[in-house]
Amino acid sequence: MTEQKIIVANRAGVHARPAALIVQKVKNFKCNIYISKENDRINAKSIMGVITLGAGFKTELTISAEGEDEVQAVQALAALFESKFEEE
Repeated sequence: MTEQKIIVANRAGVHARPAALIVQKVKNFKCNIYISKENDRINAKSIMGVITLGAGFKTELTISAEGEDEVQAVQALAALFESKFEEE
């Protein structure tokens, strides 16, 4: 299992557009990939899960993945968060 902690850096947080970008980014990876916030853990390939996570500005999240391409999946998703979903 590969894990990485990230902070939501865009001021609007993870709303519908970033949620769609997250799902788009991870859908082709073969591994299982999850985003966790406190005690909640959602499948990053589920747009409803990502939206209902309610990750606002400066929220700490943990990205984790299990499977053959887990390292690449975590890196790709972390890079998307670091780019602030190209909103700023």
